[in-house]
Amino acid sequence: MLYKRALQRMLLLLAGLPALALAAPFAYVPNEKSGTLSVIDTADNSVGKAIPAGRRPRGIAADPAGKFLYVTDAAANELLVIDLPGRHIVRRVALGDSPEGISVSADGRWLAAAVEGHNSVVLLDAASGRREAEIRVQGKNPEHAVFSPDGRWLYVSAEEAEQVDVIDVAAHQQVGSIPVGRRPRGIAFLPDGSRAYIACELSSMVYAIDVASRKVVAEIRAGQFVNGVAVTPDGKRVFVSNGKDGTVSAIDPASNTVLATIEVGKRPWNMAVTPDGSRLYVANGRSGNVSVIDTVALVKLADVPVGELPWGVAIP
Repeated sequence: MLYKRALQRMLLLLAGLPALALAAPFAYVPNEKSGTLSVIDTADNSVGKAIPAGRRPRGIAADPAGKFLYVTDAAANELLVIDLPGRHIVRRVALGDSPEGISVSADGRWLAAAVEGHNSVVLLDAASGRREAEIRVQGKNPEHAVFSPDGRWLYVSAEEAEQVDVIDVAAHQQVGSIPVGRRPRGIAFLPDGSRAYIACELSSMVYAIDVASRKVVAEIRAGQFVNGVAVTPDGKRVFVSNGKDGTVSAIDPASNTVLATIEVGKRPWNMAVTPDGSRLYVANGRSGNVSVIDTVALVKLADVPVGELPWGVAIP
């Protein structure tokens, strides 16, 4: 009888594993003015209890293992490390004046923070928070520093620039720059690392860069004041937010043409795609909400209310 009961319990547990494996992830949204992270359950787009996140949370990234969130606090000049299971801050790391974008390498080993006030990128050991290097860049007021998929390069955009600066991660120094349009903002790589897409706000253009040659291979006109960039996991769609238009453009990277333009909220900024690639979550800074887009049908599914001045989205 005891054996039979134990076997029944084991079968029940095994039966539940597929459902657990398919559980929808959460989307985390830093709200600059509210000083919080909104938590969206992507299964039904319900909003849970907000997580306190300093005074002015901006850049956000999740470690590949899904254990931590990394958030820059632009008012406190710190990196906040948030334990996801406990949903609370477990470490604060000094960065420098006005940090913005934060990214994590694909292997989870390194963090890179763009620090506006120092015109630099701070490279950190993710496990310990130890500062490995501070790397000066040519562009003034850097906003994003994004790792290539292989972790070899960091591409850096800056508000006062007409180029993307390239950092050799191992050498801890800038090794080149790639001319693009005025005020480069969002950066995203194709999953295979062959190309990067850069949104240049004041040019209202998206530049496709061949990573091997460091050359622009396409210039794509999207909407007005392009800003954030996100790529689906299969690399078949590139999405760009258009800040002035209140829209998102869907780009086919095979042809580098715009397939559709989807209306969202006011001042769409940074974005993230769910791990299965089915939905895009867009932070609308002036609407105080997040728009959800079906990445296949290219239609908006919902607007989810969050805090004040949402800056971006991370979906572990």
